[in-house]
Order: sequence, then C-alpha cells, then structure tokens
Amino acid sequence: MGVEERRQQLIGVALELFARRSPDEVSIDEIAAAAGISRPLVYHYFPGKLSLYEAALKRAAEDLASRFEEPQQGSLGGRLLRVMRRFFDFVDEHGPGFSALMRGGPAVGSSATNALIDSVRQVAYEQILSHLRVTDPPARLELLIRSWISLVESTALIWLDGRRVPRAELEIQLVHDFAALAAVSAAYDEEMTALLRHMLKDEPHDGPFTDLATRLIALAS
Repeated sequence: MGVEERRQQLIGVALELFARRSPDEVSIDEIAAAAGISRPLVYHYFPGKLSLYEAALKRAAEDLASRFEEPQQGSLGGRLLRVMRRFFDFVDEHGPGFSALMRGGPAVGSSATNALIDSVRQVAYEQILSHLRVTDPPARLELLIRSWISLVESTALIWLDGRRVPRAELEIQLVHDFAALAAVSAAYDEEMTALLRHMLKDEPHDGPFTDLATRLIALAS
C-alpha cells in the first residue's frame, strides 16, 4: 500500500476496535494484528497510539458532524427528529469510543482531541441556527441551543450505560426537550416568543412539536 492508503487503513482498523472497546483498552499490538502488519510498521505511520487515536477521532468527528446536516425542508420538529436518529446511529455504532471520548481519559485528554469535540458541537450549533434562519442569535437563543446540545450528549452517554430506555423514545424526547426549552425561554423574552411562533408555524398535526403539545394538554386536564 502507499503511505496514505496504509494510514487510512490503520485509522479504519482503529475505529472498528474502538467501536467495541474503549481506546484505552486497545493496544498497538491489537491494531497491528487486525491490520495484518507488524507493530514497528504501525509506528512507521504514526508516532504513537495517541496520534493514531487522534487521526481516528478526526475521521469519526467528521462523520458525527455530518449527521447534523439536514435539508431545510419540512417542519423543524421533523428535521430535528431525523438528525437525532442519525446521531444515535453513530452512538450505537461507536458506543465505547463515544463514551470514552465524551467522558475523557488518558487517551483523549489532548488539546487536539478537545478541539475536535468542540468542532462537532459548533457544527451542530451552526446547523440549528441555519434551520431557524437566524444569523445573529440573541443570548437566550445561544443558551438554548448549546444547553440542548449538552443535553443530547449526556442523554446518549446515560443511554449507553445499559440502554434501559428504548432508543426511539429518547430520540423523540430530545426533540420535545428542544421545544420545551424554547417555550421556557419564550416565557421570559419577546424575541424568543416570536421565534417559538416561527418554529411552530409549519408544524403538521402529526409532527413532534404537536405531539408534545397534545401530551402536555392531556397532563393538564
């Protein structure tokens, strides 16, 4: 193989192993064996395990960030639900690696790794702003979106620890959480009130936001 082809092969092998076990538990010897090459040859392409992990993480981060890209068609609730399904597809496929990444640890403590995580969060933030058609977000809206992204991350981590709640229920619940956070912000701010009305304007009768309103009305009665 050429140099770049071999590097990409090792990154792919590392990602497959990290999908089953935490990166801290995977040795260079295992990566070499899975790739069908010797341990010294791995070091020929990567100075050490951390550099290989960071390269694998970069690819995974690009994959995860792409899950937040969604055509601006249909209701916002429907778009968010499709994004959550793709996000949990990733979490499902890369459970141990995702958990180790978000919770930190010796293999994921570098500044480069933290920067990659932040870049994924920023992509998610900017995508949501784009769907809301907002270019200069007020403080409450930024707080809402970034808080929701943190909630999505923490929910995924808790779900991975036993998967005691059906995944499909969590996906719709997180979309409901976004609407609920927006409603709370709207109670304090006229600008957020206008934004909430915009969010709900094109919501269909069978959409996620309408479903939440129906559930809340049933609770109140």
